[in-house]
Parts: sequence; C-alpha cells; structure tokens
Amino acid sequence: MRSLGALAKLPTVTPSEQPVGLRERKKLRTRQALADTAVTLFGERGFDGTPLDALLERVEVSRRTFFRNFRSKEDVALTAVKQLWDVYLDVLDSTEKSGPLADVFLDAMLTTLERMDEDWYRRFPLTLRLIDGSPALDGHSLRHCAEIQAEITRRLGGHSGPDGLELRLLIEFFVASWRCALDEWLPECAPGELPALLRRTCSSMSAALDLSLPA
Repeated sequence: MRSLGALAKLPTVTPSEQPVGLRERKKLRTRQALADTAVTLFGERGFDGTPLDALLERVEVSRRTFFRNFRSKEDVALTAVKQLWDVYLDVLDSTEKSGPLADVFLDAMLTTLERMDEDWYRRFPLTLRLIDGSPALDGHSLRHCAEIQAEITRRLGGHSGPDGLELRLLIEFFVASWRCALDEWLPECAPGELPALLRRTCSSMSAALDLSLPA
C-alpha cells in the first residue's frame, strides 16, 4: 500500500490563506473549477458513464492541464473527501495527545468540520451520492480510506502496543462511527447537524460493544 506522502495534496484554502501569486491563484481556480464541475456533471450523467473528456470540455482545459492537477477521474470526483482527510491529518498532528485516544480522534474531526467552508459542505454530499452510485468510485474511496487509516496508525504508532492491534481496532471503530454519522446525515445534509450526529455515534460505541443476544 502506498503511503499518503505519495498522494497529491488537495488544499482547502481559507480567504486569509489565498495564494498571493497570479500563477498560484490561477492554478487554484482551475482546480476548484474542475472539482466543482466534476461533482455536478457526474451527478447529472453518472460517474461511470461520463468520460473524462466531457469534464475537460465543460471546464475548457486540456488533458495536460487536468493531469497537472489530478491523477484520474476518480481523484477529481473525490476532491471533497480527500480535502477532509488532508485537513484531519493536519489537525491530528497539531492536537495534544492526552487522555483517551477515542476522544482525540473525535475532537480532531469536530475541529476539521469547523474548518470546512460552505463550498465544501455543498460538494461533500454530492460526492457521497456519487460514491453510492458507482462501484468503481466506491472502490477508489475505500482504498483511500484504508490509506488514511494506515497513515493514522503510522503517525500514532507510539501510542499502541507491540503489534498495534488496539490502535488499529480503535481507528476502525472511529471510522465506523463516522460512516454511521454520514448515513444519518444523508439526505438532508444540514451542515450544523453533522457534528452532533458524529458525537452521538461515537458515544454509542461502548453500548454497541456490550450488545448481547437474549438467552
């Protein structure tokens, strides 16, 4: 499995962090136009049935320009997902590692959600629906999720036992809680509701592990 260092970094830029150079601003606008148009176009026509050339024609960029910004059609379609986890890893790195790691994971995601802008909250639900409707995109998303989990394990290896089993399980539990929160968030997708749903699913994990069948 490749490390995340081999993946293209997809920046989430706030107004105070806008690139100052004309070249950088133009590149960012091109990336944003491709990402915005991709979720709209693929949503209209279906991801699997829409060739990459249709996106390039809509945005009026060349294949060379596209591949300077993204690795594949799947990559541009998952921009919102990859932005989320890029920011999450940055937040996790800067978070003080004290107390239960489950709380550290939760707090890092809550902080991440606070940092995402309105444009991201518009594109993210569209991206989730694209994933649901495309086996190919779903597989690409699952591979990326596995890479993220491996990267979190690597970065927090000092917090685990000799084989890291407990840490790996905890990360799996957190990702499962995140997915359950997303399932409840769809289809309304109100931005303010996602943090509360994530808190609820994470707090339910202990009770879920204690479930038993009637005698």
